[in-house]
Amino acid sequence: MEISTGTRASNAEREKVVRLLARHMEDGRIDLAEYDQRTAQVYATTTTDDLQLVLSDLPKLPKESAGKADSRSRIPIWQKIEGSSWLGVSVLVLFIWGAISLSVGEFTYPWPIWVIGPWGAVLVFRMLTGFESGRYSRHMS
Repeated sequence: MEISTGTRASNAEREKVVRLLARHMEDGRIDLAEYDQRTAQVYATTTTDDLQLVLSDLPKLPKESAGKADSRSRIPIWQKIEGSSWLGVSVLVLFIWGAISLSVGEFTYPWPIWVIGPWGAVLVFRMLTGFESGRYSRHMS
């Protein structure tokens, strides 16, 4: 029985190295055949030192940050601004309605629903359909 001096590699560590190899292949540093060969080598390794040997002749890649994914959010900035405006106005009219109801001593007609409801419905419709994002006009042509 052979005793290894390195720390044993986990499946998560192997998967991380395979993802790095895929990025190197996408960048053109290695071809598909070499990627397959190195991937097989990764899954055959037992220690973290052996995993590093697979990457030893390749440059270090910058880490993919979570902020990068956030910057490519599905919701465009203009929809975020409109949503914030809707939320601010909604809170304001609810506060005004609450103050009026408190000063009268009973709940008055809930008129804020006529401000909050239709505006919110239009924002949701536009967000779900992409009506003003340019996608709608391309589908119509």
